[in-house]
Amino acid sequence: MLERSGTYAFPYNLHEGSPLRMQWLFYGQSELPVALQIWELPPGGFEGIHSHAEPGRPLEEIYVVTEGMGQMTVEDETYSIGVGDAVLARVGCRHDLRNTGQGPLKMLVLWGEPRAADYSTFGSAKMARIARTEAPLDRNAGNRLP
Repeated sequence: MLERSGTYAFPYNLHEGSPLRMQWLFYGQSELPVALQIWELPPGGFEGIHSHAEPGRPLEEIYVVTEGMGQMTVEDETYSIGVGDAVLARVGCRHDLRNTGQGPLKMLVLWGEPRAADYSTFGSAKMARIARTEAPLDRNAGNRLP
């Protein structure tokens, strides 16, 4: 099943932030227990500071930059983010996303209720576990940092 970029996009405001363009990928079709969305914030656009700790409906979010530059605040930390960077907003933490670039900031956003899942039998899970026990890669040089 294919869903083309922009096919089902709509304008939306999140958490008292500025208007953005959103596409909820495979809404009503996928049975995965998560929402997968594409967000496009215009220059200067922002999500609005918020958290997800509602009783009975805790949510965790992962944001991945696919185009542009921005700033993500999670609790007391503010990160400059660019293409390929990912940010985790755990249940209950206050967070905000802002477009600090001259063009659109496009994000792939995955959110849902956290729950345990066992993927340990997959080869990629084994490699991910190994990668996290080694020193992180220098993204510019491609070698391990000290």
